Amino acid sequence: MDETKSLYELMGEEKGIHALVTRFYDLMETAPEAKELLAVHPKNLKPSRQKLFLFLMGWSGGPQTYIETRGHPALRRRHNPFAIGPKERDQWFWCMDKALDESGYDEEVVAYLKNHFKEATEFLRNKEE
Repeated sequence: MDETKSLYELMGEEKGIHALVTRFYDLMETAPEAKELLAVHPKNLKPSRQKLFLFLMGWSGGPQTYIETRGHPALRRRHNPFAIGPKERDQWFWCMDKALDESGYDEEVVAYLKNHFKEATEFLRNKEE
């Protein structure tokens, strides 16, 4: 990966991150492979799309709008109300994996992000089945 650039820059800044989040949620809404994951989300995914977009922008080194408007991410606490088992974990990663494959990001960036998201999905799992 180009270490002279931030992850935010390597992800295409706001436009690139927005495209990734859009594709991720479009897959979640339409793919039968993500039906259990979709079921734990609210019907209106617009707020979820916005939260993930703002979070990824800040996490990747871009504008810190998420923290400024919502406070510390506290991912585990924010996800605890939702039942996240192996199916939901795997379906979330399936959607992100596909979205990353279609992102146009450099393959080293894609590999880095897939590794990070794989670990994050397991960290957020809060039920056995």
